[in-house]
Parts: sequence; C-alpha cells; structure tokens
Amino acid sequence: MSDFAERLIHWQQQHGRHALPWQDTQDPYRIWLSEIMLQQTQVDTVIPYYARFLERFPDLASLAGAAVDEVMTHWSGLGYYARARNLHRAAQAIVESHGGHFPRTAAEIATLPGIGRSTAAAIAAFAFGERAAILDGNVKRVLTRLFGVEGFPGEKRVETQLWALAESLLPTRELGRYTQAQMDLGATLCTRSKPACMRCPFADDCVARRDGRVGELPTPRPKKTVPRRSARYAIIIHEHAVLLERRPPAGIWGGLLTPPEIPATAPDGGVWAQQHLGLACAPARALASLTHTFTHFVLELQPVLLHASTPTCTLIADDGALRWHALADLADAALPAPMRKILDALAAPDLFDGAHAINTG
Repeated sequence: MSDFAERLIHWQQQHGRHALPWQDTQDPYRIWLSEIMLQQTQVDTVIPYYARFLERFPDLASLAGAAVDEVMTHWSGLGYYARARNLHRAAQAIVESHGGHFPRTAAEIATLPGIGRSTAAAIAAFAFGERAAILDGNVKRVLTRLFGVEGFPGEKRVETQLWALAESLLPTRELGRYTQAQMDLGATLCTRSKPACMRCPFADDCVARRDGRVGELPTPRPKKTVPRRSARYAIIIHEHAVLLERRPPAGIWGGLLTPPEIPATAPDGGVWAQQHLGLACAPARALASLTHTFTHFVLELQPVLLHASTPTCTLIADDGALRWHALADLADAALPAPMRKILDALAAPDLFDGAHAINTG
C-alpha cells in the first residue's frame, strides 16, 4: 500500500487527537514522560498524573535531583512502578552521561533505563523528527488487521515481521504527525473490541475486515493458567498511625510503602508482631481480603488488623525501612493502589475501639 502514510497523515489532520496535554511540544522531557506513563495505561488515567508530576518535576534536572521516594510518591496509584524507578534512573543517567541534554537519536535514547525500541523511536520522532518506526500495542493491532499478519505479535518471528512492515511504511516527511496518527488510529478506531471499521480510512483495504476476521486478529496470546498467590499483611495501628515498611527495590511494589508482610509460616499475626517486631498487640482481627491482578499472577491480599499498646518497635532503625505514618497523612505516602484501598478503610471510627481499650487499660 504505497500511499499508506499519506492517507494516514491526512486522516490524522482531520480526525486525530489534537488536544492532549503532551502534544504541541518538542520538549523531549515532556514527551518522554508521557510515553512512559502511557505504557499499559489509558489516556484518561494518565492526564491528571502527568499534570501533577510536571508540577513537582517540571524539567529533567528537577527529576534527576529528587529523592526516589518522592518520585514514587508522585507515581503512587498509576501502577507498573518499575516505570517510575527507571524514569528516575534515566534522568540521572542523562545528567551524568549526557551533560543534562536529552539524547537526540532513537539508538541513544534506547540505551537509557526503561526505554525500549518503540518508545525511543516515538520520542525521537516527536522531539527531533527522526525517521524511526514505532511498534506499540496500537500499531501492532492496526498492522496485523490491515495486512492480515498471522500469529501472536509477542512471538519473536511475528514481531520481526511487524518491525519490517512498520519500517517499510515510514514516510519521508511529517514523522511526528505520522507517529501520532498510528497511535490515534489504534486508540480511537481500530480498538481491541468493537472497532469502528466504517470510519477507518483503510476500511476498503483491510484484510481482516475483508475476511471477517477483525475479532480474530491480532492473534491472542496463547492461553496459560495464571498462578494465584496469597499474602498476609499486618495492619498495625497505634494512636491513629499505621506501621509501614519500604519494600526492596526488586519485586512487586519495589520501593513503595506497604504494611509489613507476615511470613506464610507464622501461625498468628499477633504472635509474629511480638516476636519479630517487639510489639505487644491486642488479638488480631481479620479484615476483608482483596484480590489484585498483576501481569503474570493474581495476588490475594489478606490484611490482619492489630492494635499495638506501644509504639516501640525493635526493628525501627535509622534507615527508615519501618516507620509510623499518621493515617491523616497517607494521601502523600507512596502506596500501591490495593494497599491504599485497604488503608483507606482504616478511617472507620470503630477500628480504633481496640486501640482505645489498650491505651487506657
């Protein structure tokens, strides 16, 4: 389809998205931030986070100079937290290795933490007009349907085929608009479910539409059993404060704050808190469990409420791995979304009846 790029650019001018807050700028920092936030996340969810993040970190230097804890706090609730850690690491790498100047080529950009080939190409196209192909989820969906590409796009053979196709379709002009057009077409018309084929500029050329296979392409990921896990968390309260710990950088919720996790081998949360934290607590009370789905497994969170009679905790040290946080200040804490939901329930007045009995007993 020799006129693919020209038709797509024309469609974008007439029907594409033009009012997103990261458009109409060639600032690579803002473009980069938007591209990272938009990974695995809907536009409507990203917009308020993008605005708040820029208010605190308006440029690359302010992000690089910030503490990672503060960066995680401003990312809290957006999910996929490795993105925030890599964003911070990449900002520091740009300051240290590039003199604070954002790299100008897709090849250089792709060497930064957390930036893959497609994201690097998008930044280079939007910010510097580089002729580089992108291949995000929207583009994969458009290309597999339009050209009838078989096979799961995550498979190496299929992905290689799609990259070659994407590169062959690149125009020689208006690279930024063309890149935006691909994203817009996949996000607004060629959607995963209920695509608006009749409004698509390629409706008469689409192989999937011609063959009645729009619902079959792209080929779904081969099904496999998603493992389920469970974990108990000690919600330890003392005088309207909750004990939180900083999780290790690696693993789920890396670098974020959560209540201490009770080992699976511990028979009772209260006994564990006494033995391992040195906290005397009233009998444990199970709270409603919560299920959270990660990319590769499902986790059942089982919170256990404990009221401590004293704030003295034998493991609270200068490194701040464990610390008391006032419940009134949790809005500013770097909490993963499911933990925030659990802790928000602590505002219920009756949860403090046990604490009152201990303190006055």
